Amino acid sequence: MKIALISGTSGLVGMQLLHQLLQGKEYDYVLSVGRRKLALKHEKLVQIDGDLSKINSWDWQEKVNAQSLGGAYHGLIETISTKTAEIHAFSSLGTTIKVAGSKEQFYAIDHDLVIEFARWAKKIGASKFLYVSALGADSKSSVFYNKVKGETENDLKSIQFGYLGLFRPSLLLGNRSEFRFGELVATIFMKPLVWLKLAKNIRPIYDYQVAKALVKKALATNSSAVEVVLSGQMQDLSK
Repeated sequence: MKIALISGTSGLVGMQLLHQLLQGKEYDYVLSVGRRKLALKHEKLVQIDGDLSKINSWDWQEKVNAQSLGGAYHGLIETISTKTAEIHAFSSLGTTIKVAGSKEQFYAIDHDLVIEFARWAKKIGASKFLYVSALGADSKSSVFYNKVKGETENDLKSIQFGYLGLFRPSLLLGNRSEFRFGELVATIFMKPLVWLKLAKNIRPIYDYQVAKALVKKALATNSSAVEVVLSGQMQDLSK
């Protein structure tokens, strides 16, 4: 049995990724974790919700069982519990300082929740972890956003998955649920790079392209334990 774990499904890339995972035939189940459930039903989708900062103390088996009173997920729980499933974890968790309210809250979401999810994924048997980071991620950066992304990448490396994919997209294009003025301005100036097919690693990239690249890398035979995937590579993978 092949299982996908995913966090950050309500975000721009997360929604596209969820769509890719559900529409494809490669995964038998998609287990989505988050603060709240999405208004979405699918035969392969199992949603469990709660305080993600405490995910490592969740009784996840009980949460999964609660989704079906008829015991439909008994096989899913058994194959995870006995470590006989092939599990790939995906995280596109992220926010902005404006939405989070402070740098401290931003760090708690973009770093702490990602790491807690990764530790939980490793604990229940995930062999691969694919993380949507950002162009410019660097733990030594003077830019707070890039510094947090870089620290998150470093801490993910210490968890030692069989494969860790660090995806660094440029400016993301797609239909966001919230308005971001800075990104709108950047998009206006940078979108011509997409039309002209210039500066592959820094020109904007569509959300669905990142999602396709994530799935393709997860399903591939990976030659290295840790891989940084740049925006240009994602565009090539999504073709």
